[in-house]
Amino acid sequence: MEHNIAVIGAGTMGNGIAHTFAMSGYQVQFYDLDQSSLDKAMTTIAHNLERQVVKNIINESQKFEILSRIQPINDLERAVSNVIMVVEAITENETIKLELYRQLDKYSNESTILASNTSSISIGKLAAATNRPDKVIGMHFMNPVPVMKLVEVVKSITTSTLVVANVTEIAIKLGKTPVLVNDYAGFIANRVLMPMINEAIHALHEGVSDVEGIDTIMKLGMAHPMGPLQLADFIGLDVCHSILKIMEEGLGQPKYSPCPLLSNMVTAKMLGRKTGEGFYKYDGKNMEVSPIFAPRN
Repeated sequence: MEHNIAVIGAGTMGNGIAHTFAMSGYQVQFYDLDQSSLDKAMTTIAHNLERQVVKNIINESQKFEILSRIQPINDLERAVSNVIMVVEAITENETIKLELYRQLDKYSNESTILASNTSSISIGKLAAATNRPDKVIGMHFMNPVPVMKLVEVVKSITTSTLVVANVTEIAIKLGKTPVLVNDYAGFIANRVLMPMINEAIHALHEGVSDVEGIDTIMKLGMAHPMGPLQLADFIGLDVCHSILKIMEEGLGQPKYSPCPLLSNMVTAKMLGRKTGEGFYKYDGKNMEVSPIFAPRN
């Protein structure tokens, strides 16, 4: 049991988290209610492991060994039984998460740590939905999880110091660099990142520069590997919008209010890479500025 963990949610973050734990020797009980999402996630993990084989990070036999450690399950009670920790990586929706935490509390062992990959929702609020608030903690991974080294370890006012120490140790075993932060809206990563993205959208909205101009300035002038508008597309404009609204409400400051252009794009379902169009238009591996924002001669 000491090497058994559960990952809840088979989206981009969930499959990356399952992949990373399995690579580090953990047995992963990988849950999603939707079987097709689980199947797609397992295909993605296999593809990403194959890329690691090509890069000589692992060999072919290790690839199959890692895959064998991930057990897809679409029964929540079975998925979270007899694990030391549950890592939740479902949609960034507070109501849905709260209901899940009530179920996790009911189905998992009393000693099981409940960790959330939430990027902005209060850990204390999630903890209050359980009878084990001392064992609820944030474990915010960065995307792509197998590559990015940072994990924000988010301590609420009720999280025990022992749980913080255990989760910090687990993050180190995964080859990550854990950084402890306290439970305030947006934590650190998104509290700094999202206002920058939002300001870049304001600059576009006000006509200060165009999409490529804004992204090029931040890449060449600030040594960012990706411009803020492209990054917003990769994160998902709906996710950016949701995080900004959570920070606006949680911190009580209008400076976090989403730019009207961002709100309009979310309403129009222009959500970035996952829908094929945001600030850029995506066609397979090709990317060009969305016609809506393309400079007009």
